Amino acid sequence: MLTRFHPRSLDILSDYNRSRLLADITAGVSVGVVALPLAMAFAIASGLPPAAGLTTAIIAGFLISLLGGSKVQIGGPAGAFIVVVYAIVQQYGVGNLLLATMLAGIFMFLLGLFGLGALVRHIPVSIVIGFTNGIAALIALSQLNDFLGLNINHLPAEFFSKIKAITLSLPNAHLATLAIGIFSLAVLIIWPKIARHLPSGLKQIPGSMIALVLGTLLAQWPEIHVPTIASHFGDIPSQLPSPAFPQFTWHSLAAIIQPALTIAVLGSIESLLCARIADGMINDRHNPNQELMAQGIANFVSPLFGGFCATGTIARTVTNINSGASSPVSGMVHALSILLIMAIAAPFAKLIPLSTLAAILLYVAWNMGEWAEFRRLQHFTGNYRTILLATFILTVVVDLTVAMEVGLMLACVFFITRVSSLTHLNTIELPAHMAGNSDQIEAWSIHGSLFFGSIAKIESLLDPHKIQPDLLILDLSSLLNMDTTGLEALETLLHLLHHQGACLIICGAGIQPNSLIHRSGFYQHLGSEFLLPDLPSAWQWADHVLKKNQANRHGTTENTQPTNL
Repeated sequence: MLTRFHPRSLDILSDYNRSRLLADITAGVSVGVVALPLAMAFAIASGLPPAAGLTTAIIAGFLISLLGGSKVQIGGPAGAFIVVVYAIVQQYGVGNLLLATMLAGIFMFLLGLFGLGALVRHIPVSIVIGFTNGIAALIALSQLNDFLGLNINHLPAEFFSKIKAITLSLPNAHLATLAIGIFSLAVLIIWPKIARHLPSGLKQIPGSMIALVLGTLLAQWPEIHVPTIASHFGDIPSQLPSPAFPQFTWHSLAAIIQPALTIAVLGSIESLLCARIADGMINDRHNPNQELMAQGIANFVSPLFGGFCATGTIARTVTNINSGASSPVSGMVHALSILLIMAIAAPFAKLIPLSTLAAILLYVAWNMGEWAEFRRLQHFTGNYRTILLATFILTVVVDLTVAMEVGLMLACVFFITRVSSLTHLNTIELPAHMAGNSDQIEAWSIHGSLFFGSIAKIESLLDPHKIQPDLLILDLSSLLNMDTTGLEALETLLHLLHHQGACLIICGAGIQPNSLIHRSGFYQHLGSEFLLPDLPSAWQWADHVLKKNQANRHGTTENTQPTNL
C-alpha cells in the first residue's frame, strides 16, 4: 500500500495566526544566520565551492520544510555527508556527485512512498553512534589542512594516505593561518559562556557568526596573508544559478549506484533521527514516510541548481526550536534568509579565511560526536562494544558503506545468537493416569522462536537413529514465532515418526505458527485432528489414540498399524 503524500505544512492553515507567523519569521532568520557559515564550510570540506553549500541550504532547505513530515525540522547540507561527498568527488567527479545525489533522492522518495520510513529508524543505536563518531573524527582530520595552513592541494580521501600527507606537510604549517584558526576556535568555545550574561537579543547571535566576522576582520590586517574563499574559489555569486540537468552516460549511472545508496541510507537515518529529537523537544510526532519523500524531492531538485545532498540537521533544528518556531514556515524563512544574505553579503563573504571555516567545522565535529559513549562501553555487553567499535574503526579507516554493512551483519549475527539462546526444548511430565505408558508416549514443549538460527535446539528429536515412541506430543504454546526452516523441521519430525509407524500431536500453536502451519498445507499432512488447541486436549486425544492402537495390536480391528485418526 502506497503512502499518502500529505506535507505537514498543510496542517498549519487551520489555526495559524499573526503571532505564530512573527515567531516563525524570527526563528527562521536566526537559523538562517547560523546556517550560512555552516553551508559554506560543509561545501568546502566536501571538495566543492562554497556556492554549492549555499544553494543546497536554500533549495533543499526550503523544499524539506515545505513538503516534509516534521513541524520544525531544518534541512540542508550536513557534516555527516562531508566524508562521503569528498570521496565521491575524488573518485567520480562533481558531475557524477550531482547525479548520485539525484539518484539518492529517488531512492529516498521510494522508501517513503512504500512506507519503509519506520524500518530505517530501527537501525541499532550502536551502529548509529559508531558511524557518527567515525564521521566526526574524519571531519576533524580533513580540516587540519586549512586549519594549519598546510597548503595541500589535493588531500587524499583514503585514511592512511591522508594521515601521511598531513604528517609530511606539518613542517609547512603557516603560523598566521594557524593563529587565526586558533583564535576562531577560541571564540566558538568562549562565546556561549559570554552570551549567557548578555541581553536576550545578543544571546541569539550564534558563535559561528561572531567567529566568522572577527576572523575575517583579523585576516584583513595588511601584513597578514592567509588563504581565503576568494583566493581558492573566487567570487561567490549573489544569486542562484539557472537549473540544468547534469550530463551522464549509462556507464556512469551504473558506477554511482552504490554511492547513491550510501547517500540515501545516511540521509534517511540522519533526517529521521533529527526528526525524533525534534519530536521530543516539542511533544509532537512526525510522519517518517512523508519526511523521506520530502528529503527525496529535495535531493533530486537541489543538484539541478548545482547543490548537493541534504538531510535534516540536528544543530539547526534545535536552534529553530529554541528560537520559538512552531511550524514549517520557519524552515522556509530560514532558506529565504540565506538567499537574501547571499544577495547582499556575497562580496564580503569571499574575504572569509579558510582557517576560520575549518575552526567552525572542528567545533561542529567535536559536538557531533558522542564521545562519552566510549567511556560508557564498559557498562554494556561485549556484543554492543564489538558493533560500536567495529563500525567506528571501519568508518574511519575504510568507508561508511563497509562500516554500515559490517555493523548490520554483526548486529544480525548477535541478534540471531541471542534469540537462539532463548529457545529451549523441555520435556513435559506425563499425567498420572498415563505414567505407565512412558515407553509409548513422549511430550515436549518448545519455548522461544523456532527459526533457522535455533533449529539445533531440537536436533535430539530429529535424530533418524532414535527409536521414536508410538506417540509424540509437541506443545507450541510457548513458541513466539516460527519460520519456514522451523516448519521444515516439523515436517522432518513428522516423516520420521510416520516412517516408524508413530504419530505426532501438535497443540497450543499461537497465531503466527498456526497461520504458517495452515498456509503451508502442513496441517493436511499432519491430520487436522492431530492439531489441537491446548495441552489438555492433546492428553485426551493421546489417550484415545493409545487405546485405539492397543486394541489394534490385540487384533480387535483389521488394521494392525498405529492409527493416525
